[in-house]
Amino acid sequence: MSSSFKKYGKFDEADQERLIAHRKTRKRITIIVFSSVVLVCVVAAIVFGVSQTNANKFHEKQQSISSTVNAICDVTLYPDSCYNSIAPLVKNGKIQPEDIYKLSVQVAINELSTASSKFLDTGAFRSISTNKTAFAALESCNELLSMAKAHLNDSLSTSVDFQILDAFDDLRTWLSSAQTYLQTCIDGFDNDALSNMVFLNLKNSSEYTSNSLAIITSIANSLDSLVNSIGGRRRLMKSSFTFTADDEAPNWLSSKDRKLLQANSSNIDADAIVATDGTGNYSTIGAALKDVPDHSKKRFVIYVKKGVYVENVRVEISKWNVMMIGDGMNATIVSGNLNFVDGTPTFQTATFAVFGQKFIARDMGFRNTAGATKQQAVALMSSADQSVFFRCRIEAFQDTLYSHSNRQFYRECNIYGTVDFIFGNSAVVFQNCNILPQKPMLNQQNTITAQGKFDPNQNTGISIQNCSILPLAADFTGVQTFLGRPWKNYSTTIFMENFMENFIDPKGWLPWMGTTAPDTIFYAEYQNFGPGATNTSRVPWKGLKLNITSKQARKFLVKSFINGNKWLPATGARFNPGF
Repeated sequence: MSSSFKKYGKFDEADQERLIAHRKTRKRITIIVFSSVVLVCVVAAIVFGVSQTNANKFHEKQQSISSTVNAICDVTLYPDSCYNSIAPLVKNGKIQPEDIYKLSVQVAINELSTASSKFLDTGAFRSISTNKTAFAALESCNELLSMAKAHLNDSLSTSVDFQILDAFDDLRTWLSSAQTYLQTCIDGFDNDALSNMVFLNLKNSSEYTSNSLAIITSIANSLDSLVNSIGGRRRLMKSSFTFTADDEAPNWLSSKDRKLLQANSSNIDADAIVATDGTGNYSTIGAALKDVPDHSKKRFVIYVKKGVYVENVRVEISKWNVMMIGDGMNATIVSGNLNFVDGTPTFQTATFAVFGQKFIARDMGFRNTAGATKQQAVALMSSADQSVFFRCRIEAFQDTLYSHSNRQFYRECNIYGTVDFIFGNSAVVFQNCNILPQKPMLNQQNTITAQGKFDPNQNTGISIQNCSILPLAADFTGVQTFLGRPWKNYSTTIFMENFMENFIDPKGWLPWMGTTAPDTIFYAEYQNFGPGATNTSRVPWKGLKLNITSKQARKFLVKSFINGNKWLPATGARFNPGF
């Protein structure tokens, strides 16, 4: 009993202090551990919360980007290819429509670069065909794709104020032309297997370019609607000139341009003179063109003296601001005979082909002498933006004038032909011209126009205004002559204020194939006169408009259709901006 008490009785003080210290230490450890666990949980919760918030924000941002791209791509003909090609490139949630437009053009450029490289390897084509015509078409394709890429680059690099609607005219023109170059490449092959291979190779490039055109068209239309809805008006370039009588020199010309317009050929201060008799600096037009500076912003004048120049002339894409003046449409003549039947693709048959922008021809003749039996044989082809042909003679049979692409203007020209003799996919206006169908081959029909618009967003078409449409032969008995036929699904052509002789077939228009035309075409006749202008028996096509208003017709005037008030004054050519 006493021993037990001795063992459990009064504690030693040192032991007591050690026990208390040990208990405090355990308590502190417990508190620290608990606090650490709580802290970890809190931090975890915070991290999870922040991550969830960021994830939500990222998801919202991605949804915003997706919605924006989807909304813009919905206006295109190929919304899936638009979204799939652009959405992965969008990094900024606040992206604007113009940013998406620029991305769309960059996508088109990248794809076209890839497609173009395949054309350099002719081995892929050689395994299918060694046909001379096919390889000539392949050569054309290489040139056309290069031109398309140049226009796409221009569409991307050009600084545009997206608040000025006039700025969209250039972009729409260049993108429309880029599309046309790709389609011309595809159309150049008459071998089905080759044509299909080319089509597949260019399919993405064509769709991406179409997407860019649709986007920029939608932006322009939206801004236009916005301006109109608030009672504003389009911010057009202000004109500091007025127009005098139609056949007088306009008073907005500079004194130098007015003198150049009014001068006799022999008094022109030319940079180069071409003559067959040795009295000039050059004996051929081609030689003179080689000495034109590349990409010059200064006008280079070439005077071509009277004579017949048997040569196939090309004004290359690098030769800007060339003005070529002859001694008259019947005196200075460029002549050639390349044609489709002998193995040359239509695109390469032109006696005179123009690619360099802002080209002007005055008092010249262009003819292809291959004859009707050789089918497509082009006298003049222009792919030059803002090109002008003034008092020129353009003569052949089938496919005489290939107004291929971009913006063009023809004034006081004589144009001769039979089948589709004014054709192409440019935005072109003819004013005060004589359009002169010739007698075609037996069992052939004359068709004056064959317009090639294939995308509804292209700003292309043929506008023929205040011209005379006359038969070249005195006797046209048994020959049917039509105003045109639709080459592509959105073919666009208008005849307005023209005189028409009675040789025009009462039906007016001819189908390309079958018995009718696509509902998507736009053909119109407005205030024409003469016995051939009677339209009571015209074909009953949905796309043929015989009662358009002046407001609708106004869209095809020089001022609005080719934005002519902006660039034609500098050419020195006469033109009428209105009706």
